[in-house]
Amino acid sequence: MSQVIEVRWHGRGGQGAKTGSAILAEVLFEAGKHTQSFPEYGAERQGAPMKAFNRVGDEPIRDRSGVLTPDVVVLIDPTLIDAVKPTVGGKDSTVYLINSPDSPANLKKKLGLKDSVKVMTVDATKITLEEFGQNRPNTPILGALAHFFKDVPLEAFVDHFTHKMGGKLPEKVLKANQNSIRRGYEEVQQG
Repeated sequence: MSQVIEVRWHGRGGQGAKTGSAILAEVLFEAGKHTQSFPEYGAERQGAPMKAFNRVGDEPIRDRSGVLTPDVVVLIDPTLIDAVKPTVGGKDSTVYLINSPDSPANLKKKLGLKDSVKVMTVDATKITLEEFGQNRPNTPILGALAHFFKDVPLEAFVDHFTHKMGGKLPEKVLKANQNSIRRGYEEVQQG
């Protein structure tokens, strides 16, 4: 039986956690993986905390429950650190990817994690404000996630936008997405 990697996304409605989860599943599916992507909403309104989930494996995935013990936790909105308790269900091997200008070491302390736990940060908000003029943090987060899915090249994430969105998006927006993915990969801090 192959290993299934589970990802739990935390964000607020309208920030792109659901879309980021769906795009991650599409990119990894196109690379030959078996994938799942599904959201979980509380109050279904813009700005309300929500979760999205992924499962990724080399064989068909039968489990359809929520992700309780994630391998990766993605926190799109750093203001949710105290509100949603992103470490619940985390293991010593769980990797935390947080949209924040703060250092991994500071966030590790704030979350009360052991020194051995891996925390990655990327200032996805800054990247998208510079690239789009709007806060769309999911695309730089996808670039940062390429560090975790090492058997799928970064360009698979970039090319997904070219093939899936080419012709549907203005060229300027398409380029902003591509640049944001690359910058998310390049600007991630690991600790």
